[in-house]
Amino acid sequence: MAIFSTSMAAMLLLGLFAANLDPTAAQIGVCYGMLGNNLPNSWEVIQLYKSNNIRRLRLYDPNQQALQALRGSNIEVILGVPNDQLQNLADPSKAQSWVQSNVVAYWPSVWFRYIAVGNEVPPSSWLAQFVLPALVNVFNAVRSIGLESQIKVSIAIDMTLIGVSYPPSAGAFRGDVRSYLDPIIGHLAWARTPLLANIYTYFNYSGNPRDISLPYALFTSPSPIIWDQGRGYQNLFDAMLDSLYSALEKAGQEGLEVVVSESGWPSAGGFGTSVDNAATYLSNLIRHVQGGTPKRPGKAIETYLFALFDENSKPGPELERHFGLFSPNKQPKYQLHFGGGRHWDIASEEYNRTFPLKSDM
Repeated sequence: MAIFSTSMAAMLLLGLFAANLDPTAAQIGVCYGMLGNNLPNSWEVIQLYKSNNIRRLRLYDPNQQALQALRGSNIEVILGVPNDQLQNLADPSKAQSWVQSNVVAYWPSVWFRYIAVGNEVPPSSWLAQFVLPALVNVFNAVRSIGLESQIKVSIAIDMTLIGVSYPPSAGAFRGDVRSYLDPIIGHLAWARTPLLANIYTYFNYSGNPRDISLPYALFTSPSPIIWDQGRGYQNLFDAMLDSLYSALEKAGQEGLEVVVSESGWPSAGGFGTSVDNAATYLSNLIRHVQGGTPKRPGKAIETYLFALFDENSKPGPELERHFGLFSPNKQPKYQLHFGGGRHWDIASEEYNRTFPLKSDM
């Protein structure tokens, strides 16, 4: 029988409440990609997270070794549904089975924060038709076991869905994606779940260096580069995120929150790539997201850095294999401070009074 301690639950809630009182607490996570043939095993990886005080992790698929290694770690997890599983999970019974096997089997010793149903699925792809059904089915499976308040079910998009991004207040989704996206964000708003968005200033800068300066992309501009409705934009990250907020407003979902589920800068392999630029971007991003954007100031932005390791088997241009914060030998490429504080040990045997999950009643 799946069990969860009442005292344990109280301690977890207390810890999460305390973290929410501190706008700088535990806002930074790191994406754990596995597309390499020289990477350490998952047990070593989770120790690397813990030793560096990285308290949130994005996992792109329910890798069983990684989930086992996460037990009792107190690391909050975004668990991904791979795109090639979307068609299966459009079947409600298969979505139930997926949640039972990959969520219930590990909860609460693995603390799932979000489930990301698909990653950057192009609206023109044949897979796009399965995103909303899979999203709703996984949500219903989570709700059937009474965990919909603790585990939020969302999708991850990229910024190619934005048709207008300048100025940020004019941000709008492309007309050809609205029929795909509007029902999805409508469901997320109804479920009070944030939208996950992968935001990279690097690609905007490298694609248009004539109009976008390197300091603007790296958070090093000494003064605002653009003004928009009385708001000054000193960096491209804020402008991109606020253009997404504006697009959500124009789509009728102004209350929808956004989690930055990926952001990073490659250290080699392309225009504007270097260790110095990557270190500058990442360290400035960690500091910057504690304070919000001009459109939504004073509220920390939950952000996940991409990625933990350089992954030598990633497809695509060479730069795709150089986003890591660490080399495969676990040595840091940059000196980054992830902040943090005490974690409650949810695996402690001290808390031994239990009650069943809703699914066991």
